[in-house]
Amino acid sequence: MDDAQHLGRRAEPVKSREAGHARNANVDRVTGIAPSPKKIPTERTFHGDTVVDEYEWLRTKDDPEVIAHLTAENAYAEARNAHLAPLREAIFEEIRSRTLETDLSVPVREGAWWYYSRSFEGKQYGVQCRAPIAGPDDWAPPRPAEVDAATPALPGEQVLFDSNVEAAGHDFFSLGSFDVSADGRLLAYAVDVEGDERYTLRVRDLETGADLDDEVPGTAAGAFFAPGGGFVFYTTVDDAWRPDTVWRHEVGTVASADVQVFHEPDERYWVGAGLTRSRRFIEVGASSSVTSESWLIDADAPTDAPRVVWPRREGVEYSVDHAVVAGEDRLLILHNDGALDFELVDVPASDPAAAPRVLIAHDPAVRLDDIDAFAERVVVEYRREGLTRLGLLPLTDAGYGELVEVPFDEPLYTVHASGNPEWEQPTIRLGYGSLVTPSTVYDLVPATGELRLLKQQPVLGGYDPSHYEQRREWAVASDGTRVPISLVYRRELVSFGADGAPAAPAPLELYGYGSYEHSIDPSFSIARLSLLDRGVVFAIAHVRGGGELGRSWYEDGKKLAKRNTFTDFVASARHLVETGWASPARLVAEGGSAGGLLMGAVANLAPELFSGVLAEVPFVDALTSILDPSLPLTVIEWDEWGDPLHDASVYEYMRSYTPYENVRPDAAYPPILAVTSLNDTRVLYVEPAKWVARLRAVGADALLKIEMVAGHGGVSGRYNAWRERAWELAWLLDRLGLAAH
Repeated sequence: MDDAQHLGRRAEPVKSREAGHARNANVDRVTGIAPSPKKIPTERTFHGDTVVDEYEWLRTKDDPEVIAHLTAENAYAEARNAHLAPLREAIFEEIRSRTLETDLSVPVREGAWWYYSRSFEGKQYGVQCRAPIAGPDDWAPPRPAEVDAATPALPGEQVLFDSNVEAAGHDFFSLGSFDVSADGRLLAYAVDVEGDERYTLRVRDLETGADLDDEVPGTAAGAFFAPGGGFVFYTTVDDAWRPDTVWRHEVGTVASADVQVFHEPDERYWVGAGLTRSRRFIEVGASSSVTSESWLIDADAPTDAPRVVWPRREGVEYSVDHAVVAGEDRLLILHNDGALDFELVDVPASDPAAAPRVLIAHDPAVRLDDIDAFAERVVVEYRREGLTRLGLLPLTDAGYGELVEVPFDEPLYTVHASGNPEWEQPTIRLGYGSLVTPSTVYDLVPATGELRLLKQQPVLGGYDPSHYEQRREWAVASDGTRVPISLVYRRELVSFGADGAPAAPAPLELYGYGSYEHSIDPSFSIARLSLLDRGVVFAIAHVRGGGELGRSWYEDGKKLAKRNTFTDFVASARHLVETGWASPARLVAEGGSAGGLLMGAVANLAPELFSGVLAEVPFVDALTSILDPSLPLTVIEWDEWGDPLHDASVYEYMRSYTPYENVRPDAAYPPILAVTSLNDTRVLYVEPAKWVARLRAVGADALLKIEMVAGHGGVSGRYNAWRERAWELAWLLDRLGLAAH
């Protein structure tokens, strides 16, 4: 559930509707029959409400009959979309032809090395490499543009980890941990070959290339070395897949000798660990959706017990970084205690309980998101007017200077600090992009404000950003709230009248998420060009439940205000129709995970607005999942959705919107495609499987496509991922009437 549902019904119309699709889609005579799983009534009773669920039996993953049903669903989806095979292949080739397949990331300096990844034409996975720095003053990374494509390596290059080699013999491969010891001799890495996000941790000697005997199964992602290199810290999960324990592993010993550093018994909390950039502290963090707590360990004494920074208080969130200010060790704390959108304070590292000094006061118009401390400055990331911002807070001999914002001139964009491991580096590495500007890497020179372009994502075939336009619209929700919508389209394919309004509706895709305070910020996509260049307008509805407009935007779209997420999306779709951007006959919706819950909910609320709905790993049986504490991540989710197990009002509220519970026999649903993975541990495959079965039972045209060896993120390997996306985009284009283009 990280990070919906649909409804459907049409008694008699089912046959004619299916027949029409059979004619148009050339459905195979054998596999073109929709799977119809048997019904085994299962009763569920809570708070005096009894629900009969005929498809709960599909939850038994190791039942051969369940696997047979899922296999039949895949066959049916393929048969129904057989006519789109040429379009899928065309889109795949478009993505591939626009992508520089043999490429090099911008090297990042850490210690005595430049670290980077390579990709090679024909290979699914990346290759992790490093090359030596020229000297202590070498801060200018080798520029990928200066590397001859025929040159196999940078001077002195070492291949640290080739995922293509490591993935041999596996249908799925994911690298979850990758950290090199400070002396550059050892590599800690962890891989998952199932898609269930359980990683096996190993240690490799980079001088010999051989793995040591160290092997720790069942870890979470994100293992790292203590600065001295003798210990690796890692996290494990409990039976509900909640990261709950931090461990210390001594290099050269067996896993059974590992020491528990921190354990969190409260099922509402996740735990994690990491190093401050200064390498002065190891931080252990525990957090729920509404409360957090940090513990520190002196990095030069990694076997010491952690000590708390601020004891947890319900509803108070904070994060910690270390800075040296006027010669004194200080802890920078970003918190929301009496500051809804957070404020930044500092305290002495030796006495975190001391009265805090306010550095950036709370401002309801500015949501402070993150801080990164360096030897000479603090980088502050925040949001204002729905856009990400970045500012520099200098450190001086007297303390702190004034916060200076880094300006950017596009109306919509995303910026963040990224790739900055070194405490004393003289520049700040930034990632930047927009709906029309490919992902761009800059080094910012703080002294002058200069942005040094290091690399922009190559788009082969003559991409010209001036051919594309991005803009913002505002919908008005039923309660009067203004909801931002970001749009992008190809200029010559969308026409406008003299009043600036669209001259005619265009085929349009509307994307949404709206949960966990996660923002869907403007970003570039090569795959999206296959839509835009066919005349499709792509739009993002920045609905409540996300974080685009600050903490209140999130609070107004969670728990007993969750319906705002759904009605905001419907209001956005209606706005686009009423202002001439789209028509219901050529308007598709897309969302994944919690955004898949959104898809199911809006299909129930306003099926007449859409010509198709794509729901990826959709959280559509939310109430069933949140009622069962034994299921992965359930208890953690109570802070997001409410606790229907113990609170009748929450139960009733969720019962009123969760998609599977509310499939309507009287609704004329648009065609629906649900995409999922068998080994997903965040949103179990059974949710979309049950949902599609119930939709079909009421006459909806619903398809289920399931990856049999993958997890929440879908297939692994870039070519596999491109083919998967091409499959989805071809289906979307078909729903928009553009399958022949």
